[in-house]
Amino acid sequence: MPLNLAALKEKYPEKFGPEGKAFKKIRRGDTLFISTGCGQPQYLVQALVNYVNRNRAAFYDVEVFHMWPLGVAPYTDDKFKANFRHNTFFISDSTREAINAGLADYTPIFLSQTSDLFHRKLIPIDVALIQTTLPDEHGFVNLGVSVDVTKAAIESAGYIIAQVNANLPRIPGDGFLHFEDIDFFIPHDEPLIEYQDVVDDIVIEQMGRYLANLIEDGDTIQIGYGSTPNAILPHLSEKKHLGVHTELLTDGIINLMRKGVIDNSRKTVNRGRTVATFCMGTKSSYEFLHNNPAIEFRTADYTNNPLLIARQENMVAINSALEVDLTGQASSESIGKMFFRGIGGQADFMRGSVLAPNGKTILALPSTAENDTVSRIIPLLQEGAGVTFNRSDIHYIVTEYGIAYLHGKNIRERAMDLIAIAHPKFRPWLIEEAKKANLIYQDQAFIPGKAGEYPGELETFRQTKTGLEVFLRPVKISDEPLLKDFFYSLSDASLQSRFMSMRTSMPHEELQHFVVIDYTRDMVILAITYPEEEKEEVIGIGQYSVNTGTHTADAAFAVRDEYQGHGIGTELISYLTYLAKKRGILGFTADVLSDNWGMLRAFDKMGYDTKRIFEGGAYRLDMMFKRDGAKKLS
Repeated sequence: MPLNLAALKEKYPEKFGPEGKAFKKIRRGDTLFISTGCGQPQYLVQALVNYVNRNRAAFYDVEVFHMWPLGVAPYTDDKFKANFRHNTFFISDSTREAINAGLADYTPIFLSQTSDLFHRKLIPIDVALIQTTLPDEHGFVNLGVSVDVTKAAIESAGYIIAQVNANLPRIPGDGFLHFEDIDFFIPHDEPLIEYQDVVDDIVIEQMGRYLANLIEDGDTIQIGYGSTPNAILPHLSEKKHLGVHTELLTDGIINLMRKGVIDNSRKTVNRGRTVATFCMGTKSSYEFLHNNPAIEFRTADYTNNPLLIARQENMVAINSALEVDLTGQASSESIGKMFFRGIGGQADFMRGSVLAPNGKTILALPSTAENDTVSRIIPLLQEGAGVTFNRSDIHYIVTEYGIAYLHGKNIRERAMDLIAIAHPKFRPWLIEEAKKANLIYQDQAFIPGKAGEYPGELETFRQTKTGLEVFLRPVKISDEPLLKDFFYSLSDASLQSRFMSMRTSMPHEELQHFVVIDYTRDMVILAITYPEEEKEEVIGIGQYSVNTGTHTADAAFAVRDEYQGHGIGTELISYLTYLAKKRGILGFTADVLSDNWGMLRAFDKMGYDTKRIFEGGAYRLDMMFKRDGAKKLS
């Protein structure tokens, strides 16, 4: 039960009084810390600025430190440049212009190491402006939604001024401090800052579907700042027993807790509790956090410690970036020379998750910015851009056009994987720029426009006659390494059956014919055992190529030797037939060696009249689709 403020004022009169009494303690050249994000004491900040506006000579050159200035920042106004100098560890909309104009400062540092700056007095804090709950019956107040580096700043500060706000939730964890440890209280109730992002639902829907494939039941997740990773969270609503160890708690995470998707029952560290260091959300979320024993807010040097994160099994870090280059470098802090955000805690989690047992790191970002006029996937990071994530930090990159798995890939493979998930209008440009930089083959083919756009809607699962579940999808331009592995896995007999000759090599020039196709005309379908795993394995390939004169198509398939006899070839031909009929193709033709009984039986099972002409040890098959009564294919 909260203590009575009137009684406290009577007992501790020196801790209460007019606002000016508190602000008189601030001296010229002092360092001033303001608590983070939605925990910012808005009334207190505005009162300080009003005080300086009335007393311009009150102090000069006070350096204002902030982890994340989400609320008002009137001290950055040019008229106060003699009184205040803003210095932030993360850039927000309210301070970006001042920083890039040279009127304020940005200090790049990992969130996990920021508290140490205060403790070691590398950045000494003279005064801390914070926001707290009312004191409880034991005399303790709580920092509510902002523990992060605020606790360290308080412990280092010479003078602490607190805005007491009854709307602030009391959250279990490290956010408690005793009433007596605070020097001055200014009671003022006001709504907390609320934070919501407006996102493109169509893009997020596509990205969410891909991302959900990467999250497994029982994973522990971290969600970084930004509209994209947080808007994807609703797509995890069918998962089970997820855990959370993160810096930032959002509405999306809290909604999954309400649904029981997040129960933290399989976490390695802090089992049973959602662990975070600050929250940016809405009133409903703040109410959910209040006195909730399923949640702990810890200091940032705990939550963001990469060594602790690395102890969490199945740890998945999901973050975003402003741009990614074709080698796998990414920046989330600047666009060229313009400082835009900051390092924050993303790098802590990405590096900790890379080291965690079965850990994954994911960057999720829309393929474009500024209404599709700018590609976020670029040939090389712009001059002046900060490399927030280096080439070894990232496992997966997700856009609305698919997933690129980069871990263990060479530069050429990375470039092709990223081009494949870039916006289609920028792919020709990326291909040409990658050639100029010698990132990919100089003769790399590409089909621009709709004809070369990957038809993700054709992805499907099938179960063969033996119960084997396979994933069927169109080939991608980035699949050349997969097909190379597939063809070299085939036995001499299988190679001869497929190509009707004894091939000994499958060079890049030949492989391009399989991966660079006009999807509006031809089709290559891959059969894969485990889609979206760290390394896909192709176990079968089927294709058709249209004969323009007859409007039929030449069809063929091949199956990895150890998977032959499971009915994979039948599923490939069945699906190719379905796709061909939808395109209005009249039938299939094929040349099949006389002893290739698997392919002959697969065509027979389609249920259409198939003519066989035997010549030179091979059959010429003609299978027309127009036969009445043929079985329905889907």
